[in-house]
Amino acid sequence: MSEHARPERTGAAEGPRERKRRETRRRIAEAGLRLFLAHGYDGTTLDAIASAAGISRRGFFSYFKSKDDIVLFWLEDSWVSLGADLLRISPDVRPLDAVRTAMVAKVERYTGAEMSSLDALMRSSPTLQARKQAFYVEREQALFETLCEVWRQPERRTALRMVAMVAIGASRLATQAWQQQATPRKPIAQHLHEAFDALAREV
Repeated sequence: MSEHARPERTGAAEGPRERKRRETRRRIAEAGLRLFLAHGYDGTTLDAIASAAGISRRGFFSYFKSKDDIVLFWLEDSWVSLGADLLRISPDVRPLDAVRTAMVAKVERYTGAEMSSLDALMRSSPTLQARKQAFYVEREQALFETLCEVWRQPERRTALRMVAMVAIGASRLATQAWQQQATPRKPIAQHLHEAFDALAREV
């Protein structure tokens, strides 16, 4: 994966112990993703991931509960970066426009090959596909909470909730359109632009 796709989570008050844990968690996630892409989700064992990361199988469970959590680690990180981007946007910008800009920037961080690889990985496991649906619900709530940090007026909360709902919906539809198109695929960012354009025409 590219450097843009790798989690780099730091905190202002992070101590040596927290930093070491974060770095170890990232190392495990990177090792797991490499093995998934090389051998497939089902073809990769927890023992193989632990060995590649330089830890014991028992140590793996101190950082992740399952193989699924490694894939979700990467999905979550891309949304964490989106939230950070939104927090830097001026509250003078319309919320839906701000979310559109941040979402497009997020998907543009991945190459077409990376998107295809991650998509194939998600599709390879029914468990991952099921968890992805729950993940979208969680991301909608997280997006709403981030929007409330930027646009703080209490009377805007209902509208911000709707922005979060339609933005996640646009993201899902864009991903679905990208998955269903014949090769060569046009960039998912273009599909996302088209989804938001369609939304703008109807509201």
